[in-house]
Amino acid sequence: MARIKKASLVDQIYSRLREDIITLKIPMGTRLNVNELQSELGVSCTPIREAVNRLQQEELVIYENNVGARVLTLDEHDVREIHELALTLQQAAVRLAMKNGDADEMLEAIEEQLDRYENARSPREGVKAVHNLIGVFYHQCGNRRLDRSMVAIQGQMLLLRHIYAECPGWSGHLPDLTAVRDGVKNQDPEAVCTALQSYMEGSAPAILEWLKNHE
Repeated sequence: MARIKKASLVDQIYSRLREDIITLKIPMGTRLNVNELQSELGVSCTPIREAVNRLQQEELVIYENNVGARVLTLDEHDVREIHELALTLQQAAVRLAMKNGDADEMLEAIEEQLDRYENARSPREGVKAVHNLIGVFYHQCGNRRLDRSMVAIQGQMLLLRHIYAECPGWSGHLPDLTAVRDGVKNQDPEAVCTALQSYMEGSAPAILEWLKNHE
């Protein structure tokens, strides 16, 4: 039996800060003061700085001269760029997964996440279900480089999904997600890609309105 690896202190701090950022517990634009974090978390500044550096690599944290590290902010251009890149990667993963993956495993996993989405008791649970549903295609695509490319913007995409979950009607895109399931069942990758595009495009206006109201 493989030994369970204990997460390093840096990993723990990184995971906590990342989760707080993508779930909006730490608002966008917030300055990350290392001394304050050191006092709050009860650790030395070194692992905090390393964790913040990792968040910078994901562009969840931005460093500015004379300001220091702060949580990213987003505008309409940013949302469009993130969506365009994420959709391109998602559609590539779909086509590869449906060519190389196990169709029965994919369908079972997608139906499980669709059920979780329908029965989500909170927006946060719904976001996780959507994230896991789309992740099925990356797990099945057989291309590690594609998977790593998505990881690079995954945090920003999760942040957008959590913003959307704050909006009225966030759960109104069940037909799009059901169409994803049906496309897999019918072995129709283009139908899946179309459904994912519809889901993403449908969320954009609400996200932009939320950002406008929280400037």
